[in-house]
Amino acid sequence: MPGRVSTRASTASRISRKSSTQTWNSRTSTTSPTVVIPEEGPESTLRTLICSIFGDAQRTTAGHRKLVVSLRKIQESCCYEPTKPGKKGREEFDEDDFNVEIARCVIRLMGVKKTEGVGDRIVRFLGFFLRHASEKDAALVPEPEIYETGSFPETASTRLTSHILSILLQFLTSKEKTVRYRSTQLVAHIINSLDSIDDEYYHLLKMGLLKRIRDKEPMVRVQAVLGLGRLAGNEDDGDQENEDSDEDDVSGLLEKLLDVLQNDPSADVRRSLLLNLPLTPGTLPFLLERARDLDPATRRALYSRLLPALGDFRHLSLSMREKLLRWGLRDRDENVREATARLFRERWIEDCAGARQNGEAGAVTEVASPSIDGLLELLERIDVVNSGVGEGIASGAMQDFWDGRPDYQEAVSFNDPFWNHLSPESAFMARSFNDYCRQQANDKYETLVEEKMPEVTKLAFFLQRYVNNLVESLRRNSERYEGDEEEDTVEQEFIVEQLLHIAKTLDYSDEIGRRKMFALLRETLAIAELPDEITKLVVDVLRDVCGAEAAGEREFCGVVLEAVAEVHDAIAVDEPMVDNKDESFHSARSEISDTTPTKAKGPQNIAGNNKEEDEAKAIREIMINMKCLHIAQCMLQNVEGNLQQNVHLVTMLNNLVVPAVRSHEAPIRERGLLCLGLCCLLDKTLAEDNLTLFLHCFKNGHDTLQVTAIHILADILTSHPSLLTVKDAEDADAVALQISVFKIFSKGMKAEHTPDVQSAATTALCKLMLTSVIQDEDLFEQAVICYFEPATKENAGVRQALSYFLPVYCHSRRENMERMAKVAGGVIHTLVDMAEELDEGEDIVGISMVGNMLVDWTDARKLVVQDGATNSWDEAGKKEVKAVNGDIHLDLAEGLLERAMNHGCSREDKKAFIAMLGKLYITANSGTEKLRNTTELVAEAIDNKIVTDAASRNALNKLHLALSKAMGEVGKYKKGAEDTLAPAEEGLITVEEQGAEESVLANEEHVKKKSVEDEGVTQAKDSLLDELLTDEEDS
Repeated sequence: MPGRVSTRASTASRISRKSSTQTWNSRTSTTSPTVVIPEEGPESTLRTLICSIFGDAQRTTAGHRKLVVSLRKIQESCCYEPTKPGKKGREEFDEDDFNVEIARCVIRLMGVKKTEGVGDRIVRFLGFFLRHASEKDAALVPEPEIYETGSFPETASTRLTSHILSILLQFLTSKEKTVRYRSTQLVAHIINSLDSIDDEYYHLLKMGLLKRIRDKEPMVRVQAVLGLGRLAGNEDDGDQENEDSDEDDVSGLLEKLLDVLQNDPSADVRRSLLLNLPLTPGTLPFLLERARDLDPATRRALYSRLLPALGDFRHLSLSMREKLLRWGLRDRDENVREATARLFRERWIEDCAGARQNGEAGAVTEVASPSIDGLLELLERIDVVNSGVGEGIASGAMQDFWDGRPDYQEAVSFNDPFWNHLSPESAFMARSFNDYCRQQANDKYETLVEEKMPEVTKLAFFLQRYVNNLVESLRRNSERYEGDEEEDTVEQEFIVEQLLHIAKTLDYSDEIGRRKMFALLRETLAIAELPDEITKLVVDVLRDVCGAEAAGEREFCGVVLEAVAEVHDAIAVDEPMVDNKDESFHSARSEISDTTPTKAKGPQNIAGNNKEEDEAKAIREIMINMKCLHIAQCMLQNVEGNLQQNVHLVTMLNNLVVPAVRSHEAPIRERGLLCLGLCCLLDKTLAEDNLTLFLHCFKNGHDTLQVTAIHILADILTSHPSLLTVKDAEDADAVALQISVFKIFSKGMKAEHTPDVQSAATTALCKLMLTSVIQDEDLFEQAVICYFEPATKENAGVRQALSYFLPVYCHSRRENMERMAKVAGGVIHTLVDMAEELDEGEDIVGISMVGNMLVDWTDARKLVVQDGATNSWDEAGKKEVKAVNGDIHLDLAEGLLERAMNHGCSREDKKAFIAMLGKLYITANSGTEKLRNTTELVAEAIDNKIVTDAASRNALNKLHLALSKAMGEVGKYKKGAEDTLAPAEEGLITVEEQGAEESVLANEEHVKKKSVEDEGVTQAKDSLLDELLTDEEDS
């Protein structure tokens, strides 16, 4: 950090301080100061030499070092006594002359625009020269003198720097943005180039730059924060040493910079601060939160420059490490993801692996040899037990690690001692390596993974060992006495899960290994104490072991149902024994009660025991059913065949699922409902019979049950879309069912007080509409309104689903775009009414913006898959792209005009409708009848003067001119179609030279003139065509 020079006693110093004080007083005026450029004066040898050096410096930076040495020699000749006598008659110059000439060049720099590279080169040259001159002058001062005085003495370089800064301070408040930019840039560069700054100028520069961080020009703010970032580290010392400083302007520099870092609208300003603020415990949280910055370049700078320079990542908290990895690896920008992956595999692993050599900004210049212990420590540091499951980030991080570190691929070894002493980190390392190798295209690493990973039989033995250890720990916990410490089994569960993940990817063509794994999984699944997540993985692996064919599926279902029966028996085995003990206890108590005086207490004790036993029995029954239903759910998620053709599934449905749905216990009933929904996916008849049940659950259930019912309904309708098809309008049941389903989704989208239900209903409806299962216009209109209405502002799930759905839905098919055109008028009308009824503090998307989005979603030019109206094939089989059919925007125009001309239409509605008309895409490649009808409607609207404001009238006139032009082009091309005697379908006109790409926003005068010319040409060609046809008929 640049220090500050103590107060100086020389005459030059007093003059410099006086000049600076006058400069600051002038800067506090309300008007921009007028800086008087020094008079040119007579030409001198000194000016010629300095101008020549500056002229060479602005051409290229390659010779700056040589030019700096030359300029330093000139400075020494002016400021110091020459060691050798010069020639007689040679012109001599002093220090003031040199400083004036340098300042003269600095002033000429102020008007150079940012786009000119010469300005940046001169700034770099000046900073280089001042640093070089300061170092040279410092070498001339004896060190004992500095130690005695405790300050750095005044030198020629410090006086030159003060002179330049005193001039630059006047330009910081200039009205010209270029002058403010260049002056701020040079000040910031000088601050960053020098080791010390005069104490007086330190505070003046600080206050001047603080005002520039609020400049309206981003380029000025960037340079201001570059200078203040260097000064921020000296803030505390400066405030303590200078008690008479202006506290309002100087104090809180770091806080102001952090506020700019968080709130400045310019990404360049935020990025500059990110890379120049001091790294302290106070600033670090503000710097790291830039990982969520809106600008991709700023996020990338954090991962590629700031974090590598931060030092050992282990100083960060565990939660911050996990957040940084998750934010970076899941960033939408590929460059940010790559920078994060490089940080993880090159810098963080080296922090754990051992010694390294750091280059600039913390870059690793010498990579240590692969260290498996270091890799295991790295996994421990990111808490792989929690981040390596579900949606955790550890899996993605390790995929990028293996991809970028082939040396670790070769160094890793999975021998028997490794498998015999697994830890959570080593188990996850093996699983991630196995997944990476098997997911590569073209079996790139198939040989490598076969060499390093064990075969099926050996892995089955290892899996059995760790499953047994886990089960023993779980049973010890269940049998422990009250007050004993519970044994932690999280790590053991995690190890078993990783081994099962590896087992899912193995090849079971080896029959011996397949049988061993099959027997192990069969036994493991029947263990009642097995955690749910491991149970799910066991079922998934068992499905792969049984094979994908129908026979394998039947075998899989049979094995799972046998395991369900064993689990049921294992949990309920103690129930008869308990009953027998109770019976013997009752008989014994009754015998005693006849012969002892304590018989009055007997019935109370028995009643208390019976109550406790009933509660334990009820809890035990719930545990039995929940465990069995979970296994059944896992099985149904892995079955694809027909339900009725699989006797095992029918048995499970009748004996397990249906009784669970009818249970009075809420947890059992909800899980049974989920299993029933999975069964309905396998049988259409079953789905049709139980669809009403799921509708009832949504209407009368709590929030969680409503979400489950919505998911089940969406899955059933996706698997069996014909359930909503009404083949006969007189089929009352089918119509009633369809209406009930639509009401469920409508009610779900209106559930503002239950965000989860609203999000689930909206997402499910979007999926069903994208697959064309539901095509109801009312529901679609409600979905569009839901996207814009203020009530969904806080529900990010709804907004995110609709922001993806609406453009994709409209741009994917012409029918969908036509549906949007039909509901656009109703959407605008509803939103206008909402805007009028808003409470204070609420806001809504602007109606003009809504109109722009609706016009964009109905623009036929943006259809991803064009239809026959825009694509054709010539005789050679080559694809020909014709002009896009514009019927959709004509339909939209008709609908909006009809609403606008309705007597009940409000003024705000008319204004919104007419504004949309001025942005439509009108082309001659549209239906002639549609063009004619729309033109008549526009003419009628103009004649009736339905709008009075100038903007709306202009929009109508533009649309009318565009329609007239399109009608003229239709007449122009009509003759070509008739000459070839080819029957032209309405709206499908081949156009070779047409202005289809011209929008309604074309120049009015040009359109009007062209329209008149086209009409004349069309009339002439039509009359000539009539004469020719008449001659042919007469002949």
